[in-house]
Amino acid sequence: MEVLVVEDEPLIRLGLISLLEDAGLAVVDAPNADGAVRVLETHLDIAVLVTDVDMPGSMDGAQLAHVVRQRWPNIRIIAVSGKVGIDRDALPEGARFLSKPVRDEVLIAAITHPAPPGAMR
Repeated sequence: MEVLVVEDEPLIRLGLISLLEDAGLAVVDAPNADGAVRVLETHLDIAVLVTDVDMPGSMDGAQLAHVVRQRWPNIRIIAVSGKVGIDRDALPEGARFLSKPVRDEVLIAAITHPAPPGAMR
């Protein structure tokens, strides 16, 4: 399973990559939403998107999630943010939201085991 990690903070991004690779997952990364779209256009095996919500650039993580849902509907989406919560309509149907800080085992479980419909968005 290939996971795309989108995080604008380099140290956090590197930590996530290390965590996920140690869990046996293949990981590609991008520092922002525009980079993520470029990665998605060339990496056809991505199964899960893990994106920070608050990112600078032409779109934030919530907007990226909507683009991904429209263009790559089979990719599962996990959005993370330091905010306590976000408006349920900010994410597309089926996206999962996790509040930072996210425990390592919770993030890995969210990636490797799809959540039941009631736990999503």
